[in-house]
Amino acid sequence: MICFGPIPSRRLGKSLGINNIPEQKICSYSCVYCQVGAKQKYSISREFFYQPKQILEGVENQLSKLAANDKPDFLTFVANGEPTLDENLGESIELLKQLKIPIAVITNGSLIANPDVRADLMLADWVSIKIDTASEAIWRKLNRPHPNLDFDKIIEGIRTFAKQFEGMLATETMLVDGINDIPYDLERTAHNVFMANPSKAYISIPTRPPAISIVRPSSAESANNAYQIFTRLGLNTELILGFEGTNTGFTGNATDDILNICAVHPLREDTMRELLANDKADYSVLEGLLNEQKIVELEYDSMKYYLRKR
Repeated sequence: MICFGPIPSRRLGKSLGINNIPEQKICSYSCVYCQVGAKQKYSISREFFYQPKQILEGVENQLSKLAANDKPDFLTFVANGEPTLDENLGESIELLKQLKIPIAVITNGSLIANPDVRADLMLADWVSIKIDTASEAIWRKLNRPHPNLDFDKIIEGIRTFAKQFEGMLATETMLVDGINDIPYDLERTAHNVFMANPSKAYISIPTRPPAISIVRPSSAESANNAYQIFTRLGLNTELILGFEGTNTGFTGNATDDILNICAVHPLREDTMRELLANDKADYSVLEGLLNEQKIVELEYDSMKYYLRKR
């Protein structure tokens, strides 16, 4: 599975997802709020996964199945883990440019001190980098990084990249109740974001089942406080607090669509209903995948979600 969607994105419109990390989740972080679940493999070593030609063929195949009015606004590297762990990321981006669709990469920024990673990201049209905190202690508690990562080097790498990048740079700060939403910490985080000079600074909260079940999103009051702190610094800030919608792309193969999307993007119950309807499938498809234990049903904030089983 390489591609999924397009799915509605609160930042990118219709986003055709590219999962360039096959099978097992491989990441440099194990964030407490991760929607893909707890880490399976920690790594900060770049590897060869798919060949760039496979990525291109996978995207072309997915595009060929879509209706004319369902074409994506972006091709987005949003992996089952950290996309910059892919040694072929830059070459894959270059190949995809022939499709004339803007390319986005959503990264946690953990490897950005590496000049080769920065060079790969330079090729994208839009890059989102995670900046959840300015405190190393909070970073370790919230993002649970690989033990060999250096917080200060990551921050410096982000600043270096931001000065050189000619595309659209966004930052994303995920607020978790009682961890990184204290006013003093938010002030420091805002200054770190300001140093990156992003085109847009997104502030979000967990809206899907997190890796750690006791994790709760920050309150509306805390999110608004963060927004005020960011905007006072002159940051172009946007709050992302709600559900992005149910309109996912579909190919006519409900089983493949469900498995491909659920691998990196938990499907809410209402989204699942709409996807089945669009694929002209009934609930027996969903029940079959649950019975075969290919996906699992979770509940979060009084809503059901479906996630691919690891």
